[in-house]
Formats: sequence, C-alpha cells, structure tokens
Amino acid sequence: MSKKCELTGKIPMKGHNVSHANNKTKRRFLPNLKKVKFTSELMKRSLKLTVSNSGVRSVDKKGSFDEFLRTVKNKNLSPRLKKLKKGILIKSPYKKKSEAKTL
Repeated sequence: MSKKCELTGKIPMKGHNVSHANNKTKRRFLPNLKKVKFTSELMKRSLKLTVSNSGVRSVDKKGSFDEFLRTVKNKNLSPRLKKLKKGILIKSPYKKKSEAKTL
C-alpha cells in the first residue's frame, strides 16, 4: 500500500533528524493517513479511501464529498476518483461558470 492521500495527493517528505551535536540522519515525514468511508449522494454509492487528515477536513469544509470532487483539481486525485469525478460532473445539477456566462 502506498503512503499517498487519494484526495489531496500528499506523499511522504524527506528530511533530517538533527541531534544536539548537529549530526544529521535521514528520515521520512509520513502523512497522517486514515481509512475513511465517504458516500456519494449523486452516484448512490460509498467508497473506502485512504485519506490524510487534512483531506477529511477539506471535504468537511466543502460540505459534501460530491461538492469536494466537483471543485478539486484532477492532478491530485487517484485514478479511480478521476472516474468517479467524471460521473459526478455528468450527473451534477450545478452549471459551470463558463456555461452560466454564455446563457
């Protein structure tokens, strides 16, 4: 299992442990990952995802999982969430800003 957030794309960072004598040893800063179950109202299904704590907070801020997927950039999402996002955009009752301006 990779240590990558499926919503935000967070991955482990590299760094050093620095001792009092200023000796540096390599270490990894791992993201705070959790298994979380999200439900999509538009697709009428639930998903179990490996998500960072900040990813869960981002979904809470947007209000719903569907709204978060609608607004997030594709480059951060996992491949299976990209497919889900495409389905949500098709079924979504919301219109894009560019479509609203032309009407």
